[in-house]
Amino acid sequence: MSLPANDYEATSWEDLQRLLFQETWDEGLGRFRSPFVYRGSRSRHYQLSTSLQRLGGNYHQLENHLLRNFRKYAHDTTQTIQAASTWDWLALAQHHGLPTRLLDWTYSPYVALHFATDDLEAYHEDGIIWALNYVKAAEHLPKRLQQALRKEGSNVFTSELLQPLGNNLGDLEELQETPYVLFLEPPSLDARIVHQYALFSLMSTAQSVLHDWLTERPELYFRIVIPAHLKWEVRDKLDQANITERVLLPGLGGLSRWLHRHYSPARGRDVSGPGSELPG
Repeated sequence: MSLPANDYEATSWEDLQRLLFQETWDEGLGRFRSPFVYRGSRSRHYQLSTSLQRLGGNYHQLENHLLRNFRKYAHDTTQTIQAASTWDWLALAQHHGLPTRLLDWTYSPYVALHFATDDLEAYHEDGIIWALNYVKAAEHLPKRLQQALRKEGSNVFTSELLQPLGNNLGDLEELQETPYVLFLEPPSLDARIVHQYALFSLMSTAQSVLHDWLTERPELYFRIVIPAHLKWEVRDKLDQANITERVLLPGLGGLSRWLHRHYSPARGRDVSGPGSELPG
């Protein structure tokens, strides 16, 4: 079966390394500096729909209600709330599982690779890594947003940088008639965001699907297919490199998920040899 033009299929661990780090040499700096952000999915069939879009129905009419009530009732929890703007609240809500228009990305191809191989129940399916050129994507922003990034010397927004340009989600849509995507670095809400080298994509309208937007701009992305038969080798080598739930999801929950996966039998593989015990 032939692959779409922007898709590559890794044939081995070594080939996967080549694909993950392609187009990352910066001639001007004389250094490897990737212009890409990455997102890993356990199935190649997953598209870039948001948790808000997956609600279905008139989800775009519910967005403000969801966020307003999250802000209202969050103060009744024991957690200290340090959100100062709509963008902080949106990041906090996404972080805690509220349906939003945000999508999680990472600057690290290995973190993306972890999330493409962390579900043992999906090892019968090919995984996928999305690589999106966030530097070139910024060229599609409204002029006002582009100017703010240039003045800051950045390619992504923080809450502090975005706040003077728009107080709420409706302001983003008013900046430009055609949809666009911006990237937002969240505040360090907890160690997970820091360890996962995380950032979010944010479409200018709730109904805009990033997958469709990118399909019309193929120069902005590529994808790497991880064949199902390669997942076990990738997973074992990520574990050896300490790219695990214990590190990326700090806390007892992440530790438990790592141990659960580590001690799960490798279906169809001989697990009686070296490496069957927990590393010291």
